[in-house]
Amino acid sequence: MPIFEYHCMKCDKEFEFLVFGNDKPTCPTCNGKKVKKLLSAFSHKSEGQFASSKGSSCTSCSATSCTSCSG
Repeated sequence: MPIFEYHCMKCDKEFEFLVFGNDKPTCPTCNGKKVKKLLSAFSHKSEGQFASSKGSSCTSCSATSCTSCSG
């Protein structure tokens, strides 16, 4: 039962949805059915801390690298 991330085309919100069998996701904000599955980054817990496949990011944003902070 994987958890997928989606973007609602109706209200422009992002949300997670736990998939059971052939369940179809609906937006929890507006109940919209027109949603787009997003590509999720993999993460795991190791030695009490979470590690992500995104790599390291700067402290001012969640990007893995950017020109604004030289991360």
